[in-house]
Amino acid sequence: MYREKKISLVIPAYKEARLIRPTLEAVPLMIDRIYVVDDCSPDNQNEVVMQCAAKDPRIELVKHEVNQGPGGAIITGYLRSAKDGYDIAVVVGGDNQMPLEEVERFLNPIIDGRADYTKGNRFLLPQVDDTLKKMPKTRLFGNWLITSLTKIASGYYKTMDVVDGYTAITREAINTINWSYAWKGYGYPMDFLIRLNAYGFRIMDIPRTAIYLPGERQSQIKGINYALKVAPMLVRNFFWRLNFRYIYRDFHPLVFFYYLSVLLLPAGIFFGLYLIAKQFVFHTGVSGPQAIFCSMLVILGFQSLLFAMLFDMQEGHK
Repeated sequence: MYREKKISLVIPAYKEARLIRPTLEAVPLMIDRIYVVDDCSPDNQNEVVMQCAAKDPRIELVKHEVNQGPGGAIITGYLRSAKDGYDIAVVVGGDNQMPLEEVERFLNPIIDGRADYTKGNRFLLPQVDDTLKKMPKTRLFGNWLITSLTKIASGYYKTMDVVDGYTAITREAINTINWSYAWKGYGYPMDFLIRLNAYGFRIMDIPRTAIYLPGERQSQIKGINYALKVAPMLVRNFFWRLNFRYIYRDFHPLVFFYYLSVLLLPAGIFFGLYLIAKQFVFHTGVSGPQAIFCSMLVILGFQSLLFAMLFDMQEGHK
């Protein structure tokens, strides 16, 4: 136990035969249970896990019958942890790139009542310059792009490095959220943030060391392509969050500001393009009222968006 709380560790594992052993051997004694969730790995990963389990009784291998993706594996671990009565579930990858000696940083804010969900942020440590240099530029740009989209989609505007998978969550949050509709593939951290916000949970970014092992793959995420694949999910979940949190569960006028901006901004932009074509392509001229009307659409739409984002930021960090 840690500070009188029962702690579990969830490790989603797929093709981690080489790195799962050092990951398991590094688990500190404060962790009471270790769930290794095998997502139908085709290698000898499970043999390695069972060898480690023979030496460490805390380790339990949970097997999927069908590959679900890392998000699905984590959800399986979450539900098992909550069912078994553990107060906090920590998540790390099976690739030995998330320093478990820093796990107290993730646990303390939750135990102190300052957060319901903590997540790693590799850009908060003093040596952030080294992290930026080691990270490929395409991945860095993809991280920045997906983080910007996630801020709006989730309502957590003060979070960064949203793709980081080093997290901790309370049993209450696990039991409250309906995980059956959650995104189970790559992109799950952003989906989880949106769901946490929809249910009104508090999150906190935790500085954590970035580990890059020589000769090992650093990620299966491919920068910009990853961002483009996940973006539609973020847009869809953004509107779901607005309706769920600010209409169904409670009410806040920010939802009207958001929807007003969605109507006015595109209308103003398309009308402006029409006026440009009318002036320079068809040479029929643009009247003063038309130009004023177009400007009003854009200005009101942009102002509505800013008001909505401001209110959303305030609600997301109460």
